[in-house]
Amino acid sequence: MPSFLDALKSQVGRKILTGVTGVGLIIFIIFHLATNLQVFGDVHAFNEAAHALESMGWLLYVLEAGLAIAFLLHAYVGISIWWNRRKARPEGYEKYQSKGGSSHMSWASRSMIFTGIVLLVFLVIHIDTFKFGATEMVTLPGGEEARDLKGLMLSTFQQPLYAFGYTAVMILLGFHLGHGFWSAFTSLTMKHNKYSALIYTVGVIFAVLMAVGFLFIPLYIYFGEGCEAALILCQ
Repeated sequence: MPSFLDALKSQVGRKILTGVTGVGLIIFIIFHLATNLQVFGDVHAFNEAAHALESMGWLLYVLEAGLAIAFLLHAYVGISIWWNRRKARPEGYEKYQSKGGSSHMSWASRSMIFTGIVLLVFLVIHIDTFKFGATEMVTLPGGEEARDLKGLMLSTFQQPLYAFGYTAVMILLGFHLGHGFWSAFTSLTMKHNKYSALIYTVGVIFAVLMAVGFLFIPLYIYFGEGCEAALILCQ
């Protein structure tokens, strides 16, 4: 039976690993956006959701470790595939052409390595800002003490660098997801000429929804100047 290292070295193995980790990260992105959007709900909804996660104890550490491995493995395999292709064609491609069937070559597909690296760097900054950032403590309706991550989000996105930097990265996330969604299902041998265009269309729609959902939050907070216009956030 092939080992995990053998899979990392083979072209088919790398494609499958990219697909599996890609689907896992897509699920995480959906969950993460759903959690973030709770900042627009009840005054305590976002902090309660964050506190519920932090209250999972060791299970949360296991999930975070698994997520970190998925991110790093996805990045490693993606960079490896790009590097091998670059070595095979060091002169670069003057023309992008499909070998048959409908082509999904686009700026999004050709820039996956660029958008992926930007997202990886952004992830480090994002974790440092929100997971390890200094916050005050608040009392939830149930009497529990929790970190005021909602307040941290409001204060962070009232800063132009964070608000617009976050927005720019979310646009790149949309491009990355737009091709990555289709590519992930292709890598898992779920591509069929009959459904390829449909899967690609669904992927583009999904990418737009995710990108708009994420970038709406900092822009709404920034242009609303926090509490002055976003009263629903500050009740």
